[in-house]
Amino acid sequence: MADSKLFSPITLRGLTLDNRIVLSPMCQYAAKDGNASDWHIAHLGTYALANLGLAITEATAVEPKGRISPWCLGLYSDAHQESLGRILRFYRDYGTTKFGIQLAHAGRKSSVLPSFMIRKAVPVSEGGWIPMSSSDYRDDVHTPPQVMTLDDIEAAKIAWRDATRRASDIGVDLIELHFAHGYLVNQFLSPLINTRQDQYGGSRENRMRLALEIFDLCRAAFAADRPIGVRISATDWVEGGWGIEDSVVLATELRARGCDYICTSSGGVSLKQKIDPRPLYQIPLADAVRRGSGITTMAVGQITEPPQAEAILAEGQADIIAIGRRLMFDPHWAWRAASEQGVFLKYPARYRNANPRIGHAMDFPESPEKRKRMMDVMREEERVQAQGTVAR
Repeated sequence: MADSKLFSPITLRGLTLDNRIVLSPMCQYAAKDGNASDWHIAHLGTYALANLGLAITEATAVEPKGRISPWCLGLYSDAHQESLGRILRFYRDYGTTKFGIQLAHAGRKSSVLPSFMIRKAVPVSEGGWIPMSSSDYRDDVHTPPQVMTLDDIEAAKIAWRDATRRASDIGVDLIELHFAHGYLVNQFLSPLINTRQDQYGGSRENRMRLALEIFDLCRAAFAADRPIGVRISATDWVEGGWGIEDSVVLATELRARGCDYICTSSGGVSLKQKIDPRPLYQIPLADAVRRGSGITTMAVGQITEPPQAEAILAEGQADIIAIGRRLMFDPHWAWRAASEQGVFLKYPARYRNANPRIGHAMDFPESPEKRKRMMDVMREEERVQAQGTVAR
């Protein structure tokens, strides 16, 4: 067994992940009326069998107007619970990967076409809606938003709470609250967008109010032994906007309320952002939040190779690694990483022949040497399985 930080377990409340590799939420724009489709079964089902520590769904809206597009997932009806529960059952029956849901509200960035098309607003006449936001901030892409009243804010908070209850009822392992990428809560956090003059605007304390109130409601509505994390945009990448110092303060407040981790993404709130998206460009953000607040952090953003992930963890810059596009390109990234690092993985039984430690032994059982090698590996699998350990 290799001494790998990447393949060491981590425990968040009552949930233990077998390793620290996480499927980052990635919008698929394949839902119908908010319901998960066969596409989601195929897409997310792939990662149930991929020996990840955790897979998190794409942004899943807490109310219809919270969807990014009319083709995004939702969790605001019984039908949504059933369609997501079907995926969860697949994870339970066939995989070792734990299953989480990212709850979200797109705010002013809602009612648009999917990102794989030319991004433009979907008008009400074609199934869209009027977006909502903290303030009347406008750009050239989205429909001008309706400024949220205090009643609108209360209704949105209740929607987050109710979606959390639905997720808890179907038994998901973890919830991530999406407070990043210029979506609704980020619109309240950022002084670039939030120009309100009431208790939800002005000072940083006021601009953080909605984020903290939503978190408190969701934490109270979710099973106490299951973790809730929060994804933030740690910086707006715009002078005068939300910055890393603000994120440390927010993370500290969330940790005091029982938040289990912060996923440190960035940007998305303003077209004026200036980003140099080089490999690992967001890792210093995770490091700063981790050191400044003491909270567990999840690093994300152009982490493509196993040595990169291993180094981030070994150097204490983050505790968990989230990977998105690279896992779409290479769904069995964890298998490759384990093979390169000499780590034993308990492959799904039907994929056992793919284990490079067995090699061609299954193809040439007449060879005594290869038969012995095959049996040694299979006995090791059984021993590890009996110990309840996937990798160490």
